[in-house]
Amino acid sequence: MNGPEIHVEFAPELHLFVPRARPTGAARAATDGVSTLGHLVESLGVPLTEVGALLVDGREVPPGHIPAGGESVRVRPVQHPQQVPGAPLRFLLDVHLGTLARRLRLLGVDTAYESTDLGDPALAALSAAEKRVLLSRDRGLLRRRELWAGAYVYSTRPEEQLQEVLERFRPVLSPWTRCTACNGLLRTATKEEVAEQLKGGTQRSYDVFAQCTSCGRAYWRGAHHEQLEAIVERAVSGTRDA
Repeated sequence: MNGPEIHVEFAPELHLFVPRARPTGAARAATDGVSTLGHLVESLGVPLTEVGALLVDGREVPPGHIPAGGESVRVRPVQHPQQVPGAPLRFLLDVHLGTLARRLRLLGVDTAYESTDLGDPALAALSAAEKRVLLSRDRGLLRRRELWAGAYVYSTRPEEQLQEVLERFRPVLSPWTRCTACNGLLRTATKEEVAEQLKGGTQRSYDVFAQCTSCGRAYWRGAHHEQLEAIVERAVSGTRDA
């Protein structure tokens, strides 16, 4: 240790970020009289996107607080549902969350996603430029200063990832209104308008179609519709029960 120490206690939800604090959730850290409490918390492993209230000796302080030796700090998790003031709730997902992106779009949630890796600086800059909440499992990406807002995705399973996002942010759901391929809005279309995209069996079997107003992709209730219906029903039921 190079300076006076403070005692830092992390809420159980944050223990996975701080291996050195396990199993009690407590750690000691040195202060230098210059670095902020937010910087110190991140240096211990916890992205500020996951931090709610910061309590110093029982009083709430901002991340810009300069800690002094002997202080006792409690780090609480973000409260759910999380409010994101300053812009309509929209998301940006990194390259590893493609399935989650498609499921959010299926539910009508405005979700930007690129299948190619833009790189951390570009993703963080895009989050700021478009005021989108960046969802990622990359802790380093979530610590970038240019980021507008972000959230760590804890699970590796798409079903659980979707539940996480819906519980944390409670976005307004409008199923079947967005293109799962490009995030554009859908409109009702006639069979003639989408005929070039239909194979013979589809043309004979289906009469109700939608088309993306951005990329032109056609949609109909095909072989996978029941599976998609189940995803939508679980999500809508979960928001009703919340």
